[in-house]
Amino acid sequence: MHWRVTALSVRVHDMTAANNIRLYPWFKFFQNLNFWQAVWFLYFQAAVGPAEAIMLYVVYDIATTVLEVPSGYMSDRLGRRRTLIASAVCGGLGSLALFGGGGFWAFALGQGLLGASTAFSSGTDSALLYESLAKEGRQDETDAQELRAFRVSYSSFAMSALVGGALSYLSPALPFGVTVLAFVAMLAVAWRFVEVPSVLEESLLGGLGVLKDPFKNPVLLWLFALAVLMYGFGHVPFVFGQPFILQALERLGLAAQAPLVSGAVSALMMMLAVTASLVALTLRKRLGLVAVLLLAFAMQIGLAAVMAATDHVLVIGVLLLRLVPDSLSWPFILARSQPLLHDSIRATYLSLQAFFGRMVFAATLWLVTLKTEAVDVLTHAQMSPILWGYALAGLLCVALLAALARRSGVEPRA
Repeated sequence: MHWRVTALSVRVHDMTAANNIRLYPWFKFFQNLNFWQAVWFLYFQAAVGPAEAIMLYVVYDIATTVLEVPSGYMSDRLGRRRTLIASAVCGGLGSLALFGGGGFWAFALGQGLLGASTAFSSGTDSALLYESLAKEGRQDETDAQELRAFRVSYSSFAMSALVGGALSYLSPALPFGVTVLAFVAMLAVAWRFVEVPSVLEESLLGGLGVLKDPFKNPVLLWLFALAVLMYGFGHVPFVFGQPFILQALERLGLAAQAPLVSGAVSALMMMLAVTASLVALTLRKRLGLVAVLLLAFAMQIGLAAVMAATDHVLVIGVLLLRLVPDSLSWPFILARSQPLLHDSIRATYLSLQAFFGRMVFAATLWLVTLKTEAVDVLTHAQMSPILWGYALAGLLCVALLAALARRSGVEPRA
């Protein structure tokens, strides 16, 4: 009788893991239906001004930063499912607050809740996927499954960016209202997740003392530094891309079309990233992990330099490459890091990684706001020195990482 109960328990656990793996792409799809993404800066700039619009992004980053590590600890202690449910609830409430409007402080509340939503899902979603794969004995699929999730996420981003740009013509706030519905769907999927039992049992016994172990590992240290830097450089075009597009279109007398063009650009850049992900695994195998990761980082730096050099309308085409570095890096960073992390601190570590990325980038944006406080509209002349500063700092960082890569042993042995 005992062996039958044990066998049944194993089957239930396997079904649990398989259920999570099956639902995970749907979770990522609804999580990334952010219809406001292509018009948020234009919406905030029109309502409260450009300096305040940048500051609202800083509010988002600060909220995410403050909650990043506590949310990872919550995930490791209370479970992945509860944490992802909290993410969906905060995202829905934040989008609702932004849809309602009401000035800077109402926007700040909405941005803070969206930041909390990001913090609660950061690291936890990937941890849930890896631990479910591990429970099924399918750890070797981590690269492929992360790439699959990446494609679903960015396809969702692309669709919502294009639709959101069109919706903004009906009402500038409408993209935020429709996003509320996406978070409701995300909540429905998260509700159906179940915990991988062994993970909770181990995490309850774990302690924060284990968290120091990853920072003794040179591979994880190198990947940690790269992830922190790539978060910031990847978001430089996100923050400055919309005012850049507006300036470029004004030269052609098409400034009124900025929301729709911005949505189309966002959609196309997502689809280009999805296309790049189709060859990412092959590229990684041919060039090696370190070469692919540094190539992705260098692309981010190059994009900032091109935006700094000119505001020609053709640069909008270059912006389409913004997310290609993500497709060549994040799935592989996660896949290389996950097996080196203990279950009891996995989400906490990934949250710390995101925490430092957001903290460093938010600090640079705060410095930027000091130069834009008296500006009504952010022009290329004001953006150019800022973007050159990012580009030059990036060159120094990529050179340092390249010098340390071999010593750190990041390249996995064949």
